[in-house]
Amino acid sequence: MSIKYTEDHEWLKVDGDTATVGITVHAQDALGDVVFVDLPEVGKVLAPRDVAGVVESVKAAADVYMPVSGEIVEVNEALRADPSLANSDPQGAGWFFKVRLSDASQLDALLDETAYTAFAANA
Repeated sequence: MSIKYTEDHEWLKVDGDTATVGITVHAQDALGDVVFVDLPEVGKVLAPRDVAGVVESVKAAADVYMPVSGEIVEVNEALRADPSLANSDPQGAGWFFKVRLSDASQLDALLDETAYTAFAANA
């Protein structure tokens, strides 16, 4: 299982042909206390950079972008019920959705942890 990151501060945990997607620690720090999430519909097919959802905090609202193309196969209903999971465990219980990858080669364009850490330090 590998983890990739986007310059829009999403993370993907890849397991076979499926990836779990959420926002990074950096993103939730910048947003502050998350109070609402809008998650995509299961079955929806999205392309990279499509808006897959929205996260709202006491400070701001931000789009959650689709990092790769694929079909939404699951959303985190626990996050919908308790948006603060995006703050307390952004790369664990605070995941947003799972996507079945339609083109795994798109993962090559994403950042690994070292590259993302350097990018986020300058963001």
